[in-house]
Amino acid sequence: MDELTDEQITELRAQLEASLIEIEAGLEGASDRTATVDLDQPIGRLSRMDAMQQQEMAKEQMRRNRLRVAQIKQALTRFEDGEYGLCGQCEEPIGYKRLRARPEAPLCVECRSEIERR
Repeated sequence: MDELTDEQITELRAQLEASLIEIEAGLEGASDRTATVDLDQPIGRLSRMDAMQQQEMAKEQMRRNRLRVAQIKQALTRFEDGEYGLCGQCEEPIGYKRLRARPEAPLCVECRSEIERR
């Protein structure tokens, strides 16, 4: 794999920073969707079950978004350390196409596939 160009690095860093701002803003506004469902609320049983299901889905989305925020912050730290774009396992360059699709990716496709097969 070829190493990233300065232009690609600038683009990916901007993408990471924009994603971080967007996700963190979404997390701030998501607390109302994860609030406890009031079981004494005068709504039908199915509506209550639907509300509880929506609450669980919102909690899972928040968990995923928090994980992604952590991954983005780790990627930004790798920029500061001069390690961005290198696989955390084999230390080979991660392909630009992979980073373009998932700029916070810490592993190359081969190493990620190897982990998933275990």
